[in-house]
Amino acid sequence: MASFGLGATAPAPASGPAALGVFLASDARGPELLTGFEAWLGLRVTVGRTYLPGERWKSLEGGDSEILDAWTRWRAAQPGRVLALNVPMVTPNESMMSDRTVARRLAKGAHGAHDGRFRKLAGKLVSSGAGDTIIVLGWEMNGTTYSSRCGPDPETWKQYWRRIVKTMRETPGQRFRFDFAPSRGLDAVPWTQCYPGDDVVDIIGMDSYDQGPGHEFAEYIDQPYGLRAHADFAAQHGKPISFPEWGLFRNGDRPAYVEGMLDWISTHNVVYHSISDYCPHGVWQCSSNPGSSEAFRRRLLEHASPPSTASVCVASPSSAPSTPNPAASVAAATPSAPASSGCPSLTSSASASPTLSSG
Repeated sequence: MASFGLGATAPAPASGPAALGVFLASDARGPELLTGFEAWLGLRVTVGRTYLPGERWKSLEGGDSEILDAWTRWRAAQPGRVLALNVPMVTPNESMMSDRTVARRLAKGAHGAHDGRFRKLAGKLVSSGAGDTIIVLGWEMNGTTYSSRCGPDPETWKQYWRRIVKTMRETPGQRFRFDFAPSRGLDAVPWTQCYPGDDVVDIIGMDSYDQGPGHEFAEYIDQPYGLRAHADFAAQHGKPISFPEWGLFRNGDRPAYVEGMLDWISTHNVVYHSISDYCPHGVWQCSSNPGSSEAFRRRLLEHASPPSTASVCVASPSSAPSTPNPAASVAAATPSAPASSGCPSLTSSASASPTLSSG
């Protein structure tokens, strides 16, 4: 077990093993590559991780369907799977757009200019059998990488988030869960300033890569707006946590970081996590991280409990029943309300993957 460092809060009791995801490719090859990843790891992946392309509005509506169709077919092929989908709020999402332009586009969205687009996306997901998708909306909003960022106008950003959630939840048959996922640390603005409210957030996520400030894992816990602040904030708001993106980065092949993350995940109320498996972050497709690759496999197998799968269990605000966590299937609950019996109280688009490696 990794040492979390002096001054860290006692870990929250884990509600069961966190469901496992992995990001393998920024195109439609993800489900195909996943078969090899599972064979290498020796565990079943139950969370399909992908991103809607953010270059144009048609993509955000689900109109450029190759990637989305591949993953919704994967989702439907086997019980117990769920899709976690990163969805931009502004397009183009990786354009180095000025703060002034971002603020204008956020305002348009907050006033309903894009309701129809998000309604189309919701309808496509429901009709394809993925009505319980986890929507990672406007991820890393506390930074400057994406146009869907919060910093230029936090209040309008929050209004826009709320409008998107309301619009998508109006779709008959939906059971979406919305994941608020900043990057670890302060970044451009404190991510707490972007939080849009408990009624429109079901999971409080965090993208966490092995990069400063600091080097030791305990520093990532204790840094302002770091791992400890994330866990504490989620507990205060009655929400589970997630790590939609995590992996190695600036410190190279570092098994201690991988072990620290997996130990942190296993001792906190994490519903799912997903390593970014491409260089420099990954452990299967990146041959330059052999020590981390071995640590990832070993630690996950140590933490796994039969039948080596976990559910993404989130309490429902409606009459829909909750599924206990852990379980062999993903809960079909709709977002945010008091927990039902058996379920705990929970309420950069990557480049294409490189050549496969045996790790």
